[in-house]
Amino acid sequence: MTMRSVAKFIVAVAVILGCSNAIVLAATPLANKGKAVNVVQRPILWTQNRENLIREYAQLHYGKNMTKIIPRAVVVHWTAAENGDGVYNYFYGETMPDDGGGTLNVASHYLVYKDGTIYQLTPETAMNRHAIGYNWCAIGIENVGGSEGEENLTAAQAAANIKLIKYLKSKYPTIDYVWGHYQQNEAKASGLFIEHVPDYYADKIDPGPIFMNKLRNGLQGIGLKFFA
Repeated sequence: MTMRSVAKFIVAVAVILGCSNAIVLAATPLANKGKAVNVVQRPILWTQNRENLIREYAQLHYGKNMTKIIPRAVVVHWTAAENGDGVYNYFYGETMPDDGGGTLNVASHYLVYKDGTIYQLTPETAMNRHAIGYNWCAIGIENVGGSEGEENLTAAQAAANIKLIKYLKSKYPTIDYVWGHYQQNEAKASGLFIEHVPDYYADKIDPGPIFMNKLRNGLQGIGLKFFA
């Protein structure tokens, strides 16, 4: 991803960290081959520093010199928090303390609120840090909810995820898989897992089987593979 493409993506608004409620954002339709979804553009901070951190992360974890991905999978998450604006503000920064895997901050491409509103945080082909072993090839969708491990994602979120994933599949025929973050081990059967940092791993429970079953039922017949 070039800085020029990022500049085209970022709308002309001043994003003030911690004051996101002051920003008035409007949904715009994204469409491809008849698959349409309403998405609000809400970009996180993206400078040359993030580009450099992405390249460093990719080299460390995957042995690849890259900042862009060719999407092969969609990984679905929950935020483990009920405040979507707080999650956005957490993703907004470019760095985080080094946990042994580098200082690139975590982020996903999309953030879905309880009411089903979809926010796009980064370009779809940007490499984001959201799923160990799969960031080099996966688009991430975060869903607000799941605090204390409660499977409380909404019907509106399920419907929004289904529409979004249908759109992504139509736009990127290279996407073959959809799985929940908790299915990271089963997903190794896809052959997509790469991780060069020894013992770099974290157990996950999100977004839970109830939500993933809803997505699986709503995404039949379009050539996607799931894990039980």
